[in-house]
Amino acid sequence: MNENSKKYLNEFKLYIEIERNFSKHTVTAYGSDILSFLIWLNNRSIEEVTYNVIREYLVYIQQFNYSKTTTARKIASLRTFYRFLYRERIVQTNPALGIHSPKRGKTLPEFLSESEIEQVLNNIKMDSPAGYRNRTILELLYATGMRISELSNLNFDNLNLDENEIKVFGKGAKERIVLVSQRAKKFLETYIKTVRYLIYKEENPQKSAPVFINKTGYRLQPQSVRLAINDVMQKIELPKHVTPHVFRHSFATKMLENGADLRVVQELLGHSSISNTQIYTHVSTERLKQSYNLAHPRAN
Repeated sequence: MNENSKKYLNEFKLYIEIERNFSKHTVTAYGSDILSFLIWLNNRSIEEVTYNVIREYLVYIQQFNYSKTTTARKIASLRTFYRFLYRERIVQTNPALGIHSPKRGKTLPEFLSESEIEQVLNNIKMDSPAGYRNRTILELLYATGMRISELSNLNFDNLNLDENEIKVFGKGAKERIVLVSQRAKKFLETYIKTVRYLIYKEENPQKSAPVFINKTGYRLQPQSVRLAINDVMQKIELPKHVTPHVFRHSFATKMLENGADLRVVQELLGHSSISNTQIYTHVSTERLKQSYNLAHPRAN
């Protein structure tokens, strides 16, 4: 990979992080995708790349048997990269025009029933400060539908518990308000008043301080929450792959099943498009069909 390519890659990462407000996860993923492409190019110049060269690269990566989702992201990375280069007049034409992502089959999101949620929550040991913190986090994820990255980034000045509200910043730094149930609020208040100090002895934290911390006082990272969930799931027999995002899916599904308006759920989830929220109506319909097939004498 030549020096110019390295420079353009660094400028591209700054562009998507600062100007486009992409999440840290997306910046890392896109950066890795473009790095792989530039390594494949070897000493060939970015300016020399044509539509056929990109097609050649896409044929090359097929040998790795990436999922359709991963392949689609790699194509999106290339398209965004060359749009950036064209905008900056580094290339005269955009060779990624006409490159389309593979069609991804719609899969219904995994979710948990209320009894399964309780099974997970009740198996979290709360005999330690970290255990109580983890229980509080999962209570909040289920009560609010927040993404784990949004929860990790919470500061004290985001909380308005008198009104059962939390301000979060979603994808693209979009601000929204999520609502907190009384049960989750009680867990959070106890954590803030008592448990947080036991994790890291910090009196009167500033409003800009992170709500959820580790034992060194630094912001708790999403990976730590994933590890806590994995630890719980190893102890209980539940035939589902449970991640922090499953709590978000479960929140949305339960809201719609209980009659919430689709637009309200869209707002609470922070979806930019209603089509992203509509998949949960399919989940609810699927459960209705299952219940019908089990209960109706002439269903089969």
